[in-house]
Amino acid sequence: RAAARPAHPLNTRARKRQLALRPLPVLVVLGILVAGYQRRWMSDDGHIYVRTVRQILAGNGPVLNPGERAESSTGTLWQWFLVAAGLPGWDIATAAVYGGLLLTAAGFGLAALGCLRLYGTSRALPLGALVLLALPPVWDFATSGLETGLATCWLAAAWLLLSTAPAAPLTCVLLGLGPLVRPDLGIVSVVFLAAQWLMVRPGPRRTLAGLGAALAAPLAYEVFRAGYYGHLVPLPGVTKEASQSLWGRGFGYLGDLAGPYLLWLPALFILAALLRAPLLRTPPARTRLIPVLAPVVAGLLCWLYVIKVGGDFMHGRMLLPGLFLLLLPVFLVPATRPFALAATAVGVWALVCASWLRIPYEGRLGPAGIADERGVYVQQNADPHPVRHTFAGARGHAAYSALARTAKPPRLLLGPTAVAGAGPTVTGVHDVLGMNGTAVPLSGAALDTIGLSYPLAAHSEQLRGGRVGHDKHLPVEWILADRGTRELPPGADPSKVAAARRALNCPPLSDLRAASEAPLTLDRFVTNLTGSWARTGFRFPNDPVAAERVLCGS
Repeated sequence: RAAARPAHPLNTRARKRQLALRPLPVLVVLGILVAGYQRRWMSDDGHIYVRTVRQILAGNGPVLNPGERAESSTGTLWQWFLVAAGLPGWDIATAAVYGGLLLTAAGFGLAALGCLRLYGTSRALPLGALVLLALPPVWDFATSGLETGLATCWLAAAWLLLSTAPAAPLTCVLLGLGPLVRPDLGIVSVVFLAAQWLMVRPGPRRTLAGLGAALAAPLAYEVFRAGYYGHLVPLPGVTKEASQSLWGRGFGYLGDLAGPYLLWLPALFILAALLRAPLLRTPPARTRLIPVLAPVVAGLLCWLYVIKVGGDFMHGRMLLPGLFLLLLPVFLVPATRPFALAATAVGVWALVCASWLRIPYEGRLGPAGIADERGVYVQQNADPHPVRHTFAGARGHAAYSALARTAKPPRLLLGPTAVAGAGPTVTGVHDVLGMNGTAVPLSGAALDTIGLSYPLAAHSEQLRGGRVGHDKHLPVEWILADRGTRELPPGADPSKVAAARRALNCPPLSDLRAASEAPLTLDRFVTNLTGSWARTGFRFPNDPVAAERVLCGS
């Protein structure tokens, strides 16, 4: 009878050990849920997504303003995730905040599961998870209304499939979605697809088939983007000059994250443990070694890109995906003695970091132009959890919001100044674009002089020494020439307005306007598509007189 009894794949003792593992991933997930919920908020940039989603649901297409095809949403999949949440009538801002939190928690859970599956151990300890759970920027951007939660979930899911099912067709599709999660995450797609090929070593036909599956969605959307919007990248990528090199600022941005939280301490503890106890006990077969190295390479490249372009104006935000990637292989580690010592040391640091270590500019703009974005909006809204921005604590913003809501069209609002507008609607110009888009009716136009929503401003020259991500400013004469009438506000130069009007009718400015404002026919789609490369790289002088001379030859 004993010989006839089928052997169970796990004996009782092994099964008990696996059952004992389950609370650890659950505790990690609960930890980020609690931390993120306590710091829940909505960033101003999150409200840019909200307005675009409202336009889609209203039937106006994926635009911020009706009649102007400008792509203000950087995260394509996040935008459509919010559209799906809005279809049954859910509040979009609330869905953005709590959807981001749930996706962040899912990412943490998938990362834990990936480590358990990769190392095949019945005893594990949190290590990289402790680092992430201790950092206030991770708490803040677990919500915020931005695409960070989706990015965390995608990174963990892609790594899990790369580690456990590299040959599956679904893995190819998932690995290729990086550019749609966020354009710079295309770096991760390239690294993970290369790692997948090294693990599977398929023949030429299977290689081409897998590559086609990975690139199908990103390439299809890129064709749509170039034909519909006339650009190769979202408009924020143009205005923030995503191809520039500002290494000094970038290293300052890295130091702004690593310095206040003493991140070098857990890094040393983890490296010391890895030197004494390698993660892979068996000889390093490529199917196990490559999944360990791939996220580290991808994370370093992501950090290199962020440093190259000068970082960002939000504390820590753009470095979080790279940090998550670097910690993925050690998110949970086998419970060996060296790793136990490292986990203890990191745990002490995590307690100190979570309790006391903070940036010196909490609640305000820092000296390098980097802001504690959540703290700023908590103060400006007089609300510990600002989801719908009223700016009750910021008089200038509150006054502008009231003006935008009550202005009768046709009006052109230039901050607190209102003049006659050229169109039949209200056009509001304010650099706090999310607030502007919330205040200006959907039928109106919410523009910014930085260029996140305004193609004309996005293609203007960059200002030297400006704040990262905010170093463009379109002079008011251009806006009056484009959106106003002959009525000019105090301080505007009539000669510059006239020069701007003439320049707007000269190519390539006339082509830039037609790409976003002309009716979308098949011919216009093809013209946008074929001219997208040159159009994306086009810039013109800020000074209208100089622009007229350069563009019109006068």
